[in-house]
Amino acid sequence: MSVKGAVMVPHPPLIVPAVGRGEEKKIQATVDAYHQAARQIAAWRPDTVVITSPHSVMYADYFHISPGKGARGSFARFRAPQAEFQAEYDTEFVRVLSQEAEARDIPAGTLGERDKSLDHGTMVPLYFLNQYDTDYRLVRIGLSGLSLTKHYELGACIKKTAELLGRNTVIIGSGDLSHKLKEDGPYGFQKEGPEYDARIMDVMGRAAFGELFDFSEEFCDRAAECGHRSFTIMAGALDGLSVKAGRLSHEGTFGVGYGICTYEVTGRDQERHFLEQYFQEQKEKIRKRKMAEDPYVSLARQTIETYVKTGEKIRVPQNLPEEMYSGRAGVFVSLKEDGRLRGCIGTIAPVRGNIAQEIIENAISAAVRDPRFHAVEPEELDRLVYSVDVLGDTEEIDSAEELDVKRYGVVVSRGRRRGLLLPNLEGVDTVEQQIRIAKQKAGIPDEAEDVRLERFEVVRHF
Repeated sequence: MSVKGAVMVPHPPLIVPAVGRGEEKKIQATVDAYHQAARQIAAWRPDTVVITSPHSVMYADYFHISPGKGARGSFARFRAPQAEFQAEYDTEFVRVLSQEAEARDIPAGTLGERDKSLDHGTMVPLYFLNQYDTDYRLVRIGLSGLSLTKHYELGACIKKTAELLGRNTVIIGSGDLSHKLKEDGPYGFQKEGPEYDARIMDVMGRAAFGELFDFSEEFCDRAAECGHRSFTIMAGALDGLSVKAGRLSHEGTFGVGYGICTYEVTGRDQERHFLEQYFQEQKEKIRKRKMAEDPYVSLARQTIETYVKTGEKIRVPQNLPEEMYSGRAGVFVSLKEDGRLRGCIGTIAPVRGNIAQEIIENAISAAVRDPRFHAVEPEELDRLVYSVDVLGDTEEIDSAEELDVKRYGVVVSRGRRRGLLLPNLEGVDTVEQQIRIAKQKAGIPDEAEDVRLERFEVVRHF
């Protein structure tokens, strides 16, 4: 007895009649598919139902698992206080799951609960499931800002816990798709919106879970999706298992994507250890990248690998190109892990004796001093992807019309505040975006017009 199956479902509150007041009929295909999925769950006779919800407690670097014996909730904030829910938690499952996560060095547990009440990402699935089965206990898990691979690993911990406890377990990956499907929708339109929905429904419809890692953070952000991490945890709980996939429905009537798929476990399959495959593919890509990297990137990598492993700063090596010894310039060193930014620190103008020294100092800062991230750990080194930007001289410009997001970076100044954004960044397509982000980095209000603009070019080394 272990994981019996899983379902991917959305959580629009209006699908609950007390909230929708008839509007739910406009997404009847989703309603019908939801009932079909709920009946399938009931047929699996689960002892434990695990729901992953984007609207439960969420931290940047920690997975929150709801503690205690149970919780209540209602749709009062959606003008339907009469729609109430009560759930009994599987406390033993929570305890063992927390232990399994700790053993894998995954930051997860029951600490830091801010709101005990059930969230709508949990209650919408319960509304349908409880019409067919109430003889189960619940485990509620929030998402995090950690990498997709960590979410998948947490899913694998769910699978292991189910096996250790002998629980018939079903995972519900609760999450809407893109919120940017229509100009007249509540969140507007972005071309990545329908692109995301088409891709995710194809991937999930085929149960090709390894392809979940191919969605970049920038792409997901621009699509304004809410369920990708939830689906990834669910996929991890099916790691190494063969499944019968059913794509039941997809709708975007209100400008938000709603997709429903079911996955019935039919046995084990050694070909479906997707995280292992992904790590092997990444390791091979990084091996090839190291062989092709130029001296700028090689120096950044050597610096970080040495510092993270030993705490020692390397000396400027011999046999670098002459311009790295004689030239002076501002330098930015950027790190990515699993497609996500992992650190980026730099200098607008040179502050060290030469470019090589600038790279060494900024590489260390990007790895261990970027305040947005915890310090790089030794086990991450093989997954890091590096880039080094060498900045040209800045020149003051009279207006934004003299900018080009692909060619020029921008520096926005107001008084003593100064913000910089590099050129040719994924997800930054307009000058307006570029200036706005630079203002945000400097703490300059968006509406401020009394700003000084400078532009610069870079040579980017990969």
